[in-house]
Amino acid sequence: MTATSARTPQAAPATAAHRTPGAPRLAWLHLRSRRVPAGVLALALCGGLLHAALRFNWTFNSGRYAQLVPMIIAAGAAAMIAMTAHSPFGEAERPTGRWLPYLRLGTAAGMTAAAVGLLQLGVVGMSLNEGVLVLARNVIGFTGLGLLCSLVTGGLLAWTLPMGYMAFCQYALLASWTSPWTWPGRLPADHGAWICACLCLAAGLLLFTIRGPRTQVSDDG
Repeated sequence: MTATSARTPQAAPATAAHRTPGAPRLAWLHLRSRRVPAGVLALALCGGLLHAALRFNWTFNSGRYAQLVPMIIAAGAAAMIAMTAHSPFGEAERPTGRWLPYLRLGTAAGMTAAAVGLLQLGVVGMSLNEGVLVLARNVIGFTGLGLLCSLVTGGLLAWTLPMGYMAFCQYALLASWTSPWTWPGRLPADHGAWICACLCLAAGLLLFTIRGPRTQVSDDG
């Protein structure tokens, strides 16, 4: 071995180019690490629970009380979406650089769309007080709160803000408060409520996409 050969950089093995997974495989690994398949199943169970609540008259059919159970289920679905931000391995995709924000955005947006669709399937053939528009509005608003919470608490505790705000809004609904920021209990035609819910989702998606959930240092080792 000569000094010239020692100074010459060794060529990378031919298999090195294949160590980084392609986009479809990377996306699938991201979804699995966040337990998204189990999350979709949990959302389907939420839809079934809503269907049972309407069928067996757990929602009191009319009046302010009729919104309580659907609001709880919508907040529960949003909490499950926010919890999929957690990975026991931290954000192992960080070395992929440019792909990670897209993975975050796609997962959160896809889960939100799945939650709205599955919950609305749960009310097919049933009579839902205030209609499915309120249900969709509450899902997207609570999801935005959950994503914002994950930036501070991490994914495992991201359920605390949507569930806590839901409990507060239950009281506001029973007390007949009319402020737009108590949007989960407002009517479908309340434009202020829709603006508040959409702002929550937009802020949650934007910051979650850019920063990602809080992770422990040990998660990224």
